[in-house]
Amino acid sequence: MADLKVGTAIDQRNLSSVLAIFRLKPENGSRFPDYVPGQYIALRRDRCRLTKKVVEADGRVHYVRDLDAAGQQKIGPVTHSYSIASAPFESQEHGCLEFYVVLEKDDHGTLGRLSSSFFEMTAPANDQITYVNRITGNFTLPKTANGRGSVLLVGTGTGVAPFVSMIKQLDYDARQGRVDSVQYTLLHTNRTYEELAYHQELLEIEAARRFDFVYVPSVSRPAERDLKDPGMGRGRANNLLRHIFGMPVKEGEGRVVAPALPSTISHRELTKRFDSSRTVLLTCGNPSSMEDIKHVADTHNIPFEKEDW
Repeated sequence: MADLKVGTAIDQRNLSSVLAIFRLKPENGSRFPDYVPGQYIALRRDRCRLTKKVVEADGRVHYVRDLDAAGQQKIGPVTHSYSIASAPFESQEHGCLEFYVVLEKDDHGTLGRLSSSFFEMTAPANDQITYVNRITGNFTLPKTANGRGSVLLVGTGTGVAPFVSMIKQLDYDARQGRVDSVQYTLLHTNRTYEELAYHQELLEIEAARRFDFVYVPSVSRPAERDLKDPGMGRGRANNLLRHIFGMPVKEGEGRVVAPALPSTISHRELTKRFDSSRTVLLTCGNPSSMEDIKHVADTHNIPFEKEDW
């Protein structure tokens, strides 16, 4: 039987109406298990608005409210696993785990059962989160990148969470004198500058040069400030990756922003980091983007690993 504990959500910060960061404080008198950057933990909220799956005649799937006999939406527990955005050294220092979450919504406007519950949390009456007292997962650098001289990380939206944990821990280790010879490169994309979580912290880690790290941020809906910012790239993650490797953009629904690297980054020097004989590509985030990112990796014979649910 799963070892369940009840923690408390603290320090919640909304980046937009659909993106938020919060910390989870463990159950009183306990501590979270040790973990490795890239791992995840199962979270549960007990009063979620339940939905049920509907499969259309053409095979498309969407979700509708699950109603009781009186026509009211059913309420119940929902559990889902979430990658940890905090680094192990941070959890050891302040005792909490940090999460970066999105308010999920399908094409019909139905909100995600658990994610919508996170956005309704208020202290002190509605801030409890049940968690399985076990942290696990193989999407870690020792498991996926062992022996590789270059690691290319591509994080879209909240999919950057495991990579933030990795980079922060690598920087901490470097401060303690533990530095490896691996080159790490992070492509980090979201729709807008405000939604580019951890952006400033990642810039500061790159600027410190304690280990070999290049940070490539971009937004897919650039505003005037982004066009004026020499440190900001443009385009979706898959198209920015295509641009780096000299491939045409992949068209999608709506307007496709022409991908561009930050002007502070040399395209020539960047591509030198990605020799297929020594590079592995890790990605986490939007499923359709990850599918195309895999195509780019396969086209250039680069080993590929992804984390998705």
